[in-house]
Amino acid sequence: MTTNTDERNFRSIYYEKCQINSVEEQKSLNKLLQDDIRNLSKLKQFCMNYTVPNNNRSYLWALVMGILPLHKASTSYIRDQRREMYEDLLRAVTVLRCTDHKKKEQVMHTMWLMESNRLWHGNTTASLQADDMHFIEIVRTLLQIFNDDVETYWIAKGFYKYTRELKKECVKLKEQTQNMLKREDLSLLNHLELLGLFDANSTLVDNWYITCFAGIICTTDLVKIWDKVCGGSRKIVVFLFVELVKDIRSLILKQTSLADVKRLIETVKDLDGVIIVNKAIKSLQNNSSEVEYTH
Repeated sequence: MTTNTDERNFRSIYYEKCQINSVEEQKSLNKLLQDDIRNLSKLKQFCMNYTVPNNNRSYLWALVMGILPLHKASTSYIRDQRREMYEDLLRAVTVLRCTDHKKKEQVMHTMWLMESNRLWHGNTTASLQADDMHFIEIVRTLLQIFNDDVETYWIAKGFYKYTRELKKECVKLKEQTQNMLKREDLSLLNHLELLGLFDANSTLVDNWYITCFAGIICTTDLVKIWDKVCGGSRKIVVFLFVELVKDIRSLILKQTSLADVKRLIETVKDLDGVIIVNKAIKSLQNNSSEVEYTH
């Protein structure tokens, strides 16, 4: 576990770097966003190389995800179309009385089911699948990041599509995780394998990876990881997991069951995750030759 002194030193260096670079980074991003035809490759590179400023995140993610057009002149029109579609869906599920006494993420899930032609007789719980829970968890996290419900809904759908690629790659990503831990902390890997974390019948790591640690890492820190996912990196989840378990290794080594490890990891959000997240991003950038990109 990282000492308090190490954390303070790491944090001081990190924030000092941010203060030096943030102004120039903001200027660079503003220029990219002001282009008449935005350069998708450069927008993704910005997501990969920097932390996206909070005030630009929804706009930048929407451009990268294809929710908003790269042609600047078409932005207002497409944004209005997205809002109208959102309002039509919300009105429809309200008329069908599918949204009574439900939380906002459940309402958006119902709208998504309707849009996907999966809403049967107004029943959203009868056949709730793992993919549905993934979508709900993503929406729940995004609602803590963005204030505009329309933006949140569309970005949730876009981010969910990214997670489908992660779902396809889970076996490979878990193998990469084991290989990385084997190099960096063999005793920790042996303990996790002994408890069955990487067994074929265990879906714990799969669920954490598929949802990109939604609900596991504090949202204010997690957005930096999701910036990288939007930039095209699937493997960031591997780096994040490795740094997470290394940070709490002394606690993990005391656990005697997989359920105990699950409870331990899923309470990390109650701690200060900025150190773990920043180390994961640094590790990603230092191992760029191993990183695979998508979308």
